[in-house]
Amino acid sequence: MSRPPNYEFQEWWNKQRENQHELFVDKSEKPSCLTVEIRSPTADQALEKDRARSARQISWVCLLRFQQIANSFAYLTNGFVSVLRTANRRIADADLPSRRPQSRLYRAIKAFLIVVVTLLVFELVAYFKGWHFSPPTVGSASEVVDFVELVYANWLEIRTKYLAPALQCLTNVCVVLFLVQSLDRVVLVLGCFWIEFRRLKPVVAMEYPADSENVNVEDYPMVMVQIPMCNERESVSSSSGIFPVSKCLVELNYAHASCSLGNLQFPLYGFEFLLHRLYIPSLVWAQVYQQSIASVCIQDWPRERMLVQVLDDSDDLDVQALIKAEVQKWQQRGVRILYRHRLIRTGYKAGNLKSAMGCDYVKDYEFVAIFDADFQPAPDFLKKTIPYFKGHDDLALVQTRWAFVNKDENLLTRLQNINLSFHFEVEQQVNGVFINFFGFNGTAGVWRIKALEDCGGWLERTTVEDMDIAVRAHLCGWKFIYLNDVKCLCELPESYEAYKKQQYRWHSGPMQLFRLCFMDIIRSKVSSAKKFNLIFLFFLLRKLILPFYSFTLFCVILPLSMFMPEAQLPAWLVCYVPGIMSVLNILPAPRSFPFIVPFLLFENTMSVTKFNAMISGLFKFGSSYEWIVTKKLGRSSSEADLVAMMENEAEPLVESTSLQRSSLGIRNRRA
Repeated sequence: MSRPPNYEFQEWWNKQRENQHELFVDKSEKPSCLTVEIRSPTADQALEKDRARSARQISWVCLLRFQQIANSFAYLTNGFVSVLRTANRRIADADLPSRRPQSRLYRAIKAFLIVVVTLLVFELVAYFKGWHFSPPTVGSASEVVDFVELVYANWLEIRTKYLAPALQCLTNVCVVLFLVQSLDRVVLVLGCFWIEFRRLKPVVAMEYPADSENVNVEDYPMVMVQIPMCNERESVSSSSGIFPVSKCLVELNYAHASCSLGNLQFPLYGFEFLLHRLYIPSLVWAQVYQQSIASVCIQDWPRERMLVQVLDDSDDLDVQALIKAEVQKWQQRGVRILYRHRLIRTGYKAGNLKSAMGCDYVKDYEFVAIFDADFQPAPDFLKKTIPYFKGHDDLALVQTRWAFVNKDENLLTRLQNINLSFHFEVEQQVNGVFINFFGFNGTAGVWRIKALEDCGGWLERTTVEDMDIAVRAHLCGWKFIYLNDVKCLCELPESYEAYKKQQYRWHSGPMQLFRLCFMDIIRSKVSSAKKFNLIFLFFLLRKLILPFYSFTLFCVILPLSMFMPEAQLPAWLVCYVPGIMSVLNILPAPRSFPFIVPFLLFENTMSVTKFNAMISGLFKFGSSYEWIVTKKLGRSSSEADLVAMMENEAEPLVESTSLQRSSLGIRNRRA
């Protein structure tokens, strides 16, 4: 029997479905039935869920922020402590005599900084008092009993009548010099583009075969290779942690540490390890010398037609022993290599080379290749450079390009690579193609010995002996060739101190040379165009004007123009032209474009050191004659290749030596 329909429940159900879209089963009428509720999620529940999730996320974000703040605080604390230590060390070393000769300009800069800060404070006081909007005059300020207002009124009068005109005149001079120097840069870049577009290169009359078998030895001229080393050691005080060799004492107090020297390791277990007469930088330099000597000794050139001179100029017995051992190792392998050490160490590198060229056997050689201690030529270096002398009797020098193995080591090496890439690929290549003259780089080049003798040989009068002999050879009518596609591996200084000392010598030496050879250039028999190029472009514009206007414009005029609005400094001079020049400088190294802003700031910073060096060399200050060796670390990307080449060269050298001995024995028996 069917149950009668429940109309009341049907009504209630329809009503609930229309209003809330929910399904209920009434518990009161059917207590034994299961109550089922089907409900779609509401906005309130989703909001609560999002709030709970947001709370957890916020807590994690807060924890991460706190950790970042703690790390930043620790980083700032460590940086502040390191700055304090550096300042303390600098203050402790302030009374050393090695720092006194170069402190004159820096004392003037400190005084200038104090004046600028004082003016800034004074202008701030005037701004808050409203004097910028209605400037007081001397007459109106004297009526009011206000000492500060009277001083400011007098300052305005002095600034308007005396200081602003002088600053504007200096600004105009620097603007003209800046535009002339910028025009020179643009011309050099256009010349470089023309060389690349027309593919202009020096013409070689002959080429040596790649393999050395079945060759006529007489076709290879006699070549002497010189490696000058340790031209001057840097005297460092004990406060810097490096001592002279005779007084060197290394104390290692680290528990459970180990000291490794080469392949030897010394375990240290909680006690002091005293190592006497060990000069740690000597080990680094020994690695540099080994790489340089090895790269020269494996030159693909007949052994009987090449002589290697290792010119050791050190006064350190340990360094001498290391270099002697390296020379003897290659002598046993059959290489014609000599070790030379002079007792009277005068004239720095020029004196060392002059002494080596005075040997009797030098007259048997036609060319001399020069490599500094940290340079590593490729095995085919001589085969790629010597042929250019064939058929060019007026050619004195073949200069190759430097390639840096550590150019990406840090920001400093990247910025140096920008400057030197422009110097080699633009300046030297353009000058070599169009006028056959540029400054000798001191290394990675081959000289005709007759040209060296014709221009007077190496002179000891400056610290830039390479530029000196290049200028004298040019005045004698000799020509130079630059090879941009032949590269010689070398290193860049990786510390700021080493780089600053290198730049000081590079900018003080040319001014010494200009002062000494100016009259020689005037009295020489070269054309007026060559005289103009030497005096105006080579010396004045690129060696004197460049550091002068860089320092004066960006370190003196630009700060003072903020306090002297009467002196107008064009915005294009401060922003646009330096930016364009920086882009031109960075074109030879396109991978360095992300560092264009640090490069611009770094060049303005280095203008202080370059200006100081230029003034020292021009006015014959004592510090301009100091030669400080640039420290290198012996890095080389070709070190593994050198080792492999040494192993491959060892067996043929030993075999050739035994054959020579056997042939000598046969000749003696026949005799």
